[in-house]
Amino acid sequence: FFQHLRKAGGTNFCSLATKNLPKRAQPHYYCMPDMAWSGNKNAGYLHSWSNEEIITRMKTSGFRIAGNEWENFDVTRHFDLPAVFATSFRKPLDRALSQFRFECIEDRGCRIKDVHKWWETRNDLWNVYTKTFADPPVGARKYFRGDEFAKERRDFMAKAIGTLSKFHIVLSMEWLAYGGPQVRSILGFDDVSALTTRVRPHIGQAKRDDGQDKNNLGSASIAKASWVPKEYLDAEQYKKMSEDLVLDEILTDVARRMFLERLVCEDVGGGVAIH
Repeated sequence: FFQHLRKAGGTNFCSLATKNLPKRAQPHYYCMPDMAWSGNKNAGYLHSWSNEEIITRMKTSGFRIAGNEWENFDVTRHFDLPAVFATSFRKPLDRALSQFRFECIEDRGCRIKDVHKWWETRNDLWNVYTKTFADPPVGARKYFRGDEFAKERRDFMAKAIGTLSKFHIVLSMEWLAYGGPQVRSILGFDDVSALTTRVRPHIGQAKRDDGQDKNNLGSASIAKASWVPKEYLDAEQYKKMSEDLVLDEILTDVARRMFLERLVCEDVGGGVAIH
């Protein structure tokens, strides 16, 4: 079960599966099996399917990976699935700017070319990591601002951290090259070359000729491929977006610590030699 955080390494993870699973075990659309289940109408909406439906349909189709991209992780039941749970994080401001570039600048369904105007229309992306793993009720967005809602925010964060801590593997997009030992030991994937190969979805729609298809450290080493928020955004917009993503910044720090602890701490299965 892969919880796909958009523009945070999901395509890389699917490429890992493609290189290591038999073709018949791979959903045809970016590791999201419900595209076929829904008659090519929806993909990445596993919150909308019951556990029983997911288990039955996965078994019938022979698929061995299921990606959930557009809906929250259902904390009340998804952990009951007989699955290994994986996800991948990216620095929130980098992720947001990447989505703006991918959708708007490269003309994938968005016509807004000003990041200031775009961000004002996309409050659904504010603290999207926290919402994904806390799975709060509809309308919870109002609790992300104001001193009077501090308790609600603490509850969301506690639930999100608790959920994330139960995932078997939590990758960091900036450190993908160091994820090999965990990918091999937890997922059983032998070919980890996708961790250091730049992979982009829908590449034919807007090809970037920047000569950086290979890298050594994950997205951290792709200087030309990624926009640097401090360079692209003015100071006021940088401050605003950072504040709008403050919960996600905290959760990302937690995720990165989990990744590092699981990499080096022997008491949690780490300490595996990096090759």
